[in-house]
Amino acid sequence: MASTISTAFAIYFVMWWITLFLTLPFGVRSQHEDGEGAPGTDPGAPVVPGLGRKLIWTTVISAVIFALSWLAYSAGLLNVERLSRLMGFPY
Repeated sequence: MASTISTAFAIYFVMWWITLFLTLPFGVRSQHEDGEGAPGTDPGAPVVPGLGRKLIWTTVISAVIFALSWLAYSAGLLNVERLSRLMGFPY
């Protein structure tokens, strides 16, 4: 049971980081696009990154993805045999 919980947490952790990197570019305006910026800073640096909102969205989106994948795994739709057949590999 403990290995199941730790494995689920590890999978969620990886999904969370992937989702974070997918959500980071949304809604960001660079200093160059905004026309403002402090001297000596990169023109591509974000004006207002909105990280708090992105962390919340990342948590919600990754929780939904994890729940759907857990349900698919529990229903037997997500296993090595089925995935290998879908990719054309003999199991």
